[in-house]
Amino acid sequence: MKKIITALLFSSSLSAVAQNSTQEQINHTFYNKIEFFINSQKTDSIYNLANEGFKKAVPYSSLKNLLETEIYPLGRIQHVEKLNFNNGVTQYLVDFTDKSFTVPFGVDSTMHYHTLGFQPYAKPVADKQEPVMTSTVVGNKMDFFIDSIANEYSKKGNTQSLTIGVIQNEQLSTYFYGETEKGNKILPTSTTLYELGSLSKIFTATLLANLVENGTVKLDQSITDFLPDTLKANPNLKAITFKNLANHTSGLPRLPNNFEKIKGYDANNPYKGYDRKYLYQYLSTFKSDSTAGEKYEYSNLGYAVLGDILTTIYKRNYNTTIQEIIAKPLGLTATSDVINPKTQYLSKVYNAKGDETKSWDFLSFSAARGLKSNVTDLLTFAKAQFKMPETPLENAMALTRQFTYFLPPNTDIGLAWHMDLIDDITYCYHTGGTAGSSSYIAIAPDKKTAVVLLSNAAESVEKTGVSIFNFLLSQK
Repeated sequence: MKKIITALLFSSSLSAVAQNSTQEQINHTFYNKIEFFINSQKTDSIYNLANEGFKKAVPYSSLKNLLETEIYPLGRIQHVEKLNFNNGVTQYLVDFTDKSFTVPFGVDSTMHYHTLGFQPYAKPVADKQEPVMTSTVVGNKMDFFIDSIANEYSKKGNTQSLTIGVIQNEQLSTYFYGETEKGNKILPTSTTLYELGSLSKIFTATLLANLVENGTVKLDQSITDFLPDTLKANPNLKAITFKNLANHTSGLPRLPNNFEKIKGYDANNPYKGYDRKYLYQYLSTFKSDSTAGEKYEYSNLGYAVLGDILTTIYKRNYNTTIQEIIAKPLGLTATSDVINPKTQYLSKVYNAKGDETKSWDFLSFSAARGLKSNVTDLLTFAKAQFKMPETPLENAMALTRQFTYFLPPNTDIGLAWHMDLIDDITYCYHTGGTAGSSSYIAIAPDKKTAVVLLSNAAESVEKTGVSIFNFLLSQK
């Protein structure tokens, strides 16, 4: 037994990596896979994740013998605690029911492990007092909670990759699971691009708030002041204000009734052909069933109209406006509705059944659902919401979080943001989704806490995101 353990540990000297928080997180993400395979007794899967240096040092037969004679008979892993991280290797304390091990684990740049060992560990028994919880233990507690709930999502069978970002106590942490494409065994990273879906609306609302802050428009101003003469005559449009579009009280439906009547309509890419011509065609005959401002009805169409008006006022297309007003000032490098395939990689997307599907082209609906981004940009955007407003953009972001409509039983609507209370903490959130992606963001500015979830599958991440956010706010 000792000889096998020594051989496993020996491979750690074959491929050292730099010590940093990103590498530590990569180690932890991969360790979760190893733990799952140990609990499932999948020796082949464990060995296949090793790099060539490890395989040269430790034959498959040696690992198989160790696992099947010494590890698997102990049952499932009951508890794991991170002891330290040094020179690219994380030391874990791993508890089975009747036995414990220290387990060194490290991953190389090819996303294969170079170090894996099992050293028997005898816990001290003299001190029977309850351990004192320290900030380090709390951090581990957060990691393990997020890993646990993320793995529940990842094991559903119709999901591929999941990226999670959190901000707590001024610290940013990221977590990565699954594969960017089915079968490629490549984890997402902090730069992996995802479709944001309706998270785009938060950015669009910020563009509107910026115009309010600089005096160009008023929230209670009629949108017909900025529509063509052919649409000004429609009294149903004249009653709609910018605020109504941004808080979903315009009376406009979720989608226009000519949506599926466009030339060349493709159900697999339904927004592709819907341009300004079709949008104005619908608006010219629009008749509302309710008075603007009275009824909440979530409307992608409303944000398509808002986006169209914003491009008229800014005299730039939607993406250029996003870059100039939001992305460049905040240092966002990946947020865009246009992807350059030569320099950027957008994850393949998968429908609710887990089958690969097509990324949608949004055209007139870009302001409602069309942005792509990564976890780094969204955490930066979230953190910017925590600041006491000083710049015009910070004032605009603060305006989006002002209450504009109450939705019973306990939700307030800002400009795009939805807002609720957890105990006495006000938080803002939004969900997003397309035919092949799901997203979620929640922020509690007073607590400087945020969570971001991005998935390249149509399986909703909202439940997972809410659980993580509630956990973060419960920590002192």
